[in-house]
Amino acid sequence: MEMLDDLESLRFEYGIPEEERYWLYLQGRYRGLMIKGCAHAAFFCKMFSALSNLLQNLPRTIHPRTVSFDNAATEDELLTVGIIGCGHLGKQLTNVLLKTVPIPAENLQISTRRPESLGEFRKLGVRCVYDNAAVASWAKVLFLCCLPAQLPNICLEIQSKLNKHCTVYSFVSAIPLPRLKTLLNHTNILRPQYQFAEDYDNIWGENEEVPIALHDTTIIRGTCPYNNLGGVILNVKWIEGLCYALINACTSRSVFHSQVLKLLNKLLLPVHLESCTTDPGSCPKFQLTDFMSKSYVRNLYQKRPFPWFDLTTVQLKETPFSQHISATRSLQDHISLLYCEVFGLTISEEELPYISTVIRPLVEEE
Repeated sequence: MEMLDDLESLRFEYGIPEEERYWLYLQGRYRGLMIKGCAHAAFFCKMFSALSNLLQNLPRTIHPRTVSFDNAATEDELLTVGIIGCGHLGKQLTNVLLKTVPIPAENLQISTRRPESLGEFRKLGVRCVYDNAAVASWAKVLFLCCLPAQLPNICLEIQSKLNKHCTVYSFVSAIPLPRLKTLLNHTNILRPQYQFAEDYDNIWGENEEVPIALHDTTIIRGTCPYNNLGGVILNVKWIEGLCYALINACTSRSVFHSQVLKLLNKLLLPVHLESCTTDPGSCPKFQLTDFMSKSYVRNLYQKRPFPWFDLTTVQLKETPFSQHISATRSLQDHISLLYCEVFGLTISEEELPYISTVIRPLVEEE
């Protein structure tokens, strides 16, 4: 097969008329979108998995007036992940979750119309079925990788089975968040939103599987949330959604807000700039007012969890965290450092302008 690698007649673009080759840029966009989407999903799961490990080591302290949203207080804290839909994107996502996060095969379940076609994942120990409701009720994080036309029926199947604490992560970009919230009757939904730059360098490669591509340092930099390298730009409201989703995970386990702040600082700000040593005051630390209004914080009891946040509202409206992170470049840089570190890439402070570029949030119609 190596003898055929450079054979022009086997290339994708062979046979395409010259006047139509302009459209080949869409192939690079498609691949870049898939790699970037899978990388962000992997980062999301890595953060949730790390939080689950931290929560396992916490002593259980529940305020008598605390209302629990689910039975997570007595359940195992291990992260369980479900995927509904396993076409090309679903298969690439599964590979990334298994190889890059990595999530143990027994903690991953897939529901698809043709589970018999997923023999490679079954051999690894992944449960592959055609039962959307069962996978949705089992998972703590649920990825939607189906076609837009299939989503209404899927939502009808799973809406009564979703636990309130389950985070639904949707790749169905054609369905706006308000519509998805209505279809699922669920507020704990995260949906990354992407746009494309007109002029860009295609850094995404051609045929490598996504887990292999995520060993390439240029591609890792291109997937960084605050970077537009490669022409695929992430709406930075996704960062806010991630942070509030982590807070909701702690709220579902009745963790006091003071302890949650310590966990967030440990989880999201473990990597520091050299300037943090010389000027400790410049090193960011999360505070209550970063996530809630000052008036709400004044009336919040000390030994209480955070309130439950509607993630759809977080991604569509301006929040205290929107104002905080947009005004705090050092926080953006720390998140960029963490992101690269999670994928095994250590960068210097001098490289940050190349990694972390200020990108304004996109506006989505409700």
